[in-house]
Amino acid sequence: MTLPNQERSRIVAENALAYVAEDKFPITKFHRLVIPKRHTMDFFELEQAELNAITALLHSQKAEIEKADPSVRGFNIGMNCGEVAGQSVWHCHVHLVPRRVGDVEKPRGGVRNIIPGKGDY
Repeated sequence: MTLPNQERSRIVAENALAYVAEDKFPITKFHRLVIPKRHTMDFFELEQAELNAITALLHSQKAEIEKADPSVRGFNIGMNCGEVAGQSVWHCHVHLVPRRVGDVEKPRGGVRNIIPGKGDY
């Protein structure tokens, strides 16, 4: 896989099948993208070895982020699969978004809040 220099400069970790890049438009500080090296449109096209590689990077990045910023108290892990789900980059990538106390008024519901009113239950 060949990346332009500006893209390579965002890479913070990698393994044989995937890499981690800083998000270009971070939701929070240390927002990362875990990206398979093989082109796949979304999560559902990944092979088991790629899933394992991505999971390993998610775990290692979680530990590194928590070490770098003790204010991190949680994480959202997310993917957008398909245009109606908000996918705008047509290569699989997994968002790892660090969360801190007070970064939103009401965190309850987490990903349920992608559809207004569904986070309150």
